[in-house]
Amino acid sequence: MSAWISIHDRLPSDGQRLLGFIPGNRVFLPGKSGEFEMREVVILKFNKDFYPAASEKCAKHGPHFWQGEGNSNHFFKDVTHWMEIPSGMANDEWRMTSDERLVP
Repeated sequence: MSAWISIHDRLPSDGQRLLGFIPGNRVFLPGKSGEFEMREVVILKFNKDFYPAASEKCAKHGPHFWQGEGNSNHFFKDVTHWMEIPSGMANDEWRMTSDERLVP
């Protein structure tokens, strides 16, 4: 299995689907109870240079963006590390369920 790669060491290819590590990522459970689960590893797609260089969002969040599945989009600065989806499982064989669980 591949090792985690810091976003400061290398970025993924534009449009690459991968596992992203988001420290302290809380996902609120269905309903209005306020309950949540910690899900620090999620499937994301990397979007290089998503925000225009002179935009306010680029200045605030960085130029790139992590597109999630379901309700898991993240600003560039949220993700600290990433890795390719483990070999032996094609990228399209992993998906996020409606309650945001990672399943083959």
